[in-house]
This record gives sequence, structure tokens and C-alpha cells, in this order.
Amino acid sequence: MTTSQDTAPELTGEHIDRLKENMAKVEILSKRLVEVMAHKTPHSPALDGPNQELFARAATAYWNDAIHNPAKLWEQQIEFWGKSVMNFAEAQQALAKGGVEADEDTPRDRRFSNPMWDNNPYFHFVKQQYQTNAKAIAQAVETAKHDLEPNDQRRLAYFSQQIIDMMAPTNFLATNPDALERAVETEGQSLVKGLENLVADLEANDGELVVRLADESAFELGSNVATTPGEVVYRNRMMELIQYSPVTETVHETPIVLFPPWINKFYILDLKAQNSLIKWVTEQGYTLFVVSWVNPKAELADVGMEDYIQDGFLTAIETAKEICKVKQVNAVGYCIAGTTLNLTLSLLKQRGDKSIKSATFFTTLTDFSEQGEFTPFLQDDFIDGIEEQVGKDGILRSWVIGRTMSFLRSNDLIYTPAIRSYMLGETPPAFDLLYWNGDGSNLPAKMAMQYLRGLCQRNEFVTDGYELMGHKLHISDVDVPLVAITCQTDHIAAWKDCYRGVQKAGSRSKTFVVSESGHIAGIVNPPSKKKYGHYLNPDLKGDAETWMNEADYHAGSWWPMWEAWLKKRSGKQVPAREPGDSKHPPLSPAPGTYVSVKASG
Repeated sequence: MTTSQDTAPELTGEHIDRLKENMAKVEILSKRLVEVMAHKTPHSPALDGPNQELFARAATAYWNDAIHNPAKLWEQQIEFWGKSVMNFAEAQQALAKGGVEADEDTPRDRRFSNPMWDNNPYFHFVKQQYQTNAKAIAQAVETAKHDLEPNDQRRLAYFSQQIIDMMAPTNFLATNPDALERAVETEGQSLVKGLENLVADLEANDGELVVRLADESAFELGSNVATTPGEVVYRNRMMELIQYSPVTETVHETPIVLFPPWINKFYILDLKAQNSLIKWVTEQGYTLFVVSWVNPKAELADVGMEDYIQDGFLTAIETAKEICKVKQVNAVGYCIAGTTLNLTLSLLKQRGDKSIKSATFFTTLTDFSEQGEFTPFLQDDFIDGIEEQVGKDGILRSWVIGRTMSFLRSNDLIYTPAIRSYMLGETPPAFDLLYWNGDGSNLPAKMAMQYLRGLCQRNEFVTDGYELMGHKLHISDVDVPLVAITCQTDHIAAWKDCYRGVQKAGSRSKTFVVSESGHIAGIVNPPSKKKYGHYLNPDLKGDAETWMNEADYHAGSWWPMWEAWLKKRSGKQVPAREPGDSKHPPLSPAPGTYVSVKASG
């Protein structure tokens, strides 16, 4: 068996000298690292994970089980000891033989794709012991779970998995063969570049570690992303309203007003011409308005959900009606904006206002009785920490939201990018989706707490009613024709949870769709790609499993199906409308000015 020593490059005195020079640069960068960390603004410890009470309860449950069933504990411990000793013995044997026998039974893990994990005795032992430790932790958690409440069970499972993922040997230089090989090959330059990347990321985020996922210098808004032609036709403190230029001679009479989430920027729907939903909608002959939300600073701390509804949703709808000289619009809400569109529909129903002809919801939750993967982050200890922090900052900072989302997929969105950037010294890829993912927005303090407490934690919109703007808003008031687009592998707005909310809406005309793929790819799914299909079933009486079991599968994007649904509710053809009118002159070309404001700015 070939070992790494047989292929290791020969290191001359000249190589060693250059390596020492680069290590000296590392020392200089380390001082910058210490300096930026010394000036880091402290934040509530609760934002970093659960309080100690959860682990105390888990430990108590574990030892209670051990007292009542000591044989089980000893069985697990002996298994762990035995496996650890065997790992060491096999490593010793491999060192004596000069190689490792390939283990075909070991589950494949792409973190361990380097051949040295299999043929080098040292790295093979490290990998085997890590997997042994991971199994032991999982067994201990399973033992402790039985005496905990369901929410605590989910939280314990989540945080224990985070520990397992964090302690992977690939995350540490001394036990990452790819990083060590690259360091030797580049005479230490990869470590210099990696540390430069690390320091730059820390300096850009006030000492918080937010891994940069994309090469930001590769993208320019309005140049190679967010390029669909249009004009900002209205602006207030909450949003810019963009009206997109027509590309057909006639358009449907009823315009579309699209509300994207304000946690991220709207241009996820206009990344490039090939997958732009915004461009595609205009090509189907619709007048399209899209809201571009402000990226709030501390001066907007007192902005609440009522401001997003009044100065955002209602103002955008009225402006579109005035420009198009119509009495109704078709509204679209994505994610949190879909949730707020439901609130708006309830409000309009109670006011007797019929401005919204139909509603489309992309990955929208209204019933939060099941919190799914967000369970760890919706308990009082974490939300109390957020409330404390936003009380100081005036905003819920973008990095808190982004990091929380990333930890739901930590290996893909934190550890792997960190290894590439900080250990291998690679420049992040020029990937438009990852660029957008890193271009987050802050949330106003008041709005964040209204959403987290009233909607997510207390689930008031589908239970006793959500008090806002002098009304008690309830999902049963949502009675316009609606279509809900959900995504099969969505980990943010699980389709089964979205389904439960749609069932409770008061509308007699409901269409429910499950697209293949996740929260973004399932929505940004152009017909030309012919990639992801979708499921349809008009019967919404049963539970989610029944709905899916009886659903029909349709190949290809849901976009054409939605457009056919929308066409029936969009009126006659009228001459194409150029952006704005005499009362709403164009203010700036799309994508506008608000979208370019960075959260860290």
C-alpha cells in the first residue's frame, strides 16, 4: 500500500526558507486578528446557543437512565472503549506494515475524500476515532431524550449534532490532510492567504465570524445581476416600488404586485436572464411591480409589522392601482412577505377593501404550531437573547439571521466554505446565488419581536387572532382565490406546515403546489431548465401525507401552471404600460438604490 511519504515533495533549504517567510507573515496577520477580536462588540451569549439548563436537564436524564438501567450504560461504554482500543491497535498495525487496508464497510463521507484518510495510518486513525466518538455522542443523546419534553429532545439532538459537526477533524489544520498538503505545496502561502481571508471576514462584520461564500468583486447590481429593465416609481422610508418595463405590445389589465421577503434582497428573483422570474413574468404580458425593502439601521428601531403593512403593502398596492388606473391587483408574497400578505388580506377583509383580486404565496408559513428545524431557535432562551440584543442595537443584525440559517446546514454553509477559505487559502467562488445569500438585511427591533413572539411562538394568527392596527387579524379572513407554492425539501418553510396553514384559510378557491427541491431552487425554477417537477392535488381535505399520496406529479417547472391560473384572474388585454405616470415619474432605474445598501454599512 502506498503511503503519503512516497509522494511527498522534497523540501530543499530554499523551500524551508520561503516557508519560514510565510510563517512570519502569518504572525503579523495574527496580530491583526487579535486586534479585531479585541474590539469586537459583545452580544448576548444566548445568541450563541442554548443555556446551560438544557444540558443540565439532559445530563440528569442520562444519569437517571443509568441508575435504572446500568447494564445499558456499561454496554455503551464498553462498546466505546473497545472500539477506541481497536482503532488504536489497527493504527499501530498499519504503521508496522507501512499502510492501511481499505475499509469497504465505512460509510462514504465527502469530507473524507482525500485518499490519505484511507491509506495513511495517522489520518485513518483520526477518522475512525472521530466516527466512533460521533456514534457515542448520538447514543448518549438518544438515552437522555426519553425523559425530556419534545421541544427539548429536538434541541438536544440539534445542538449535539452541531458539536459532532464542529469537532470533525477536517475543521482543524493538524488533522486536515488537504490543508497540510496545500501548505507544503505553496510553501505556506495558502495559510497566509487563508488568514488574510479570515481577518477580512472578521473586520467586515465587527469581529463576528461570518464566512464569505462568494467573491463579491465578481458581481455588480444592475450590471450582471438584477438586470431586468424597469424604474423606481415610488419611494418612502420603507421601500422602493419598481415597475418593470413591458416587453409585449399588450398586457393584462390587472397588474401584479410582488412582495419579496425583507430578510434578503429581492433580486433572488432576478439573478440573471436565464432564471429570472421577474423577466419571465413580463414576457408573459403582465405589468409587474416589485417592492425593494429598505435595509434598516437603528433609527428604524420602532418600525413594526404595522409599518410594513401600511407603508409597504398597502402603499405599494395603492400606487400600482393609481398608475394602472385599476381597482384591483394580483398580489404575490414570498416567505415572511407571504405571511404578512396574509395579515394584510385579513385587515382588508375586515375593512371591506377588495383591492386584492387574488393572492399567490411562495413558501409561506401561517401556522407555526410545528416549528420543525427552527425549534432550537424559537425557545425563550434564544428569543430572550435576541430581545436583549435588539434592545441595545435597535435592529436584529443580518449576521444573526444569516448565521442561524447557515447552522441548519452547517457542513455546507459554514465548515466547508471556512476550510476552503481559511485553511486552503482559496478565493470564494463567483457564484451569484451565494453572492445573494451573503447580501442580507437587518430587521427593525420592534418588527422582529412582533414576528418572533406573536406569530412564531404564540401562533396567534391561526389561534386567538393577531392584534394589529386596531384589528384582531385571523387566517379565516383570507378569502380571496389563492395559490400556494411550496417546496418539497424546504428546511425553512416545510411544505407540510405550509399546507396546514392553507387548509385554515377562509378562501373557497385554493390551489396547493409542491415543487421539487428547496426554499430557493424550488421557486427559482425556470421552464427552460426542465429540472424540477411539481405535485398537484385539488383535494385539501385530508392531512399532508394523504394529499401527497394522492397527488399527481407533473414534470417541469410550476411557472406555466401558475401563469395559466393567474391569466384567468388578470382581465382583458390593454396597451403596454411604460413605468410610472405624471404623478409617479421614474426616480431611478431598476434595481433602484435601496437594494445596494449593505447590512454592515
